[in-house]
Amino acid sequence: MLYAANRLAKRSDIEAVHKRGRSFFVGNLGIRLAKNKLKVSRFAIITSLKVSKRAVDRNKLKRRLREIIRKDILPKVQPGFDGILITKKPLLELPFDALRTLTISLFKKTRLT
Repeated sequence: MLYAANRLAKRSDIEAVHKRGRSFFVGNLGIRLAKNKLKVSRFAIITSLKVSKRAVDRNKLKRRLREIIRKDILPKVQPGFDGILITKKPLLELPFDALRTLTISLFKKTRLT
């Protein structure tokens, strides 16, 4: 679970990232980033019904991504950014280590870490 300070939860904040953010993709994982005026970076994960009709599968993917962000990304990430992770269907079949590698490479591409 992400710490409360690192969660992007308000609808208005998420819409602001969609409007003024820049997108980056690596494989089937993407992120949309926008600057914020806070001393922390915040993240949200979007997993639509197109990824899986089963809530169990969508939630499993979100839990995995939150854990990767919390352990591997947050200690290294620059403060002052809001990000929305965008997932696609083939991510469900990836093992945890491959998903971690893909997520880390995505954040390296954005130059946040």
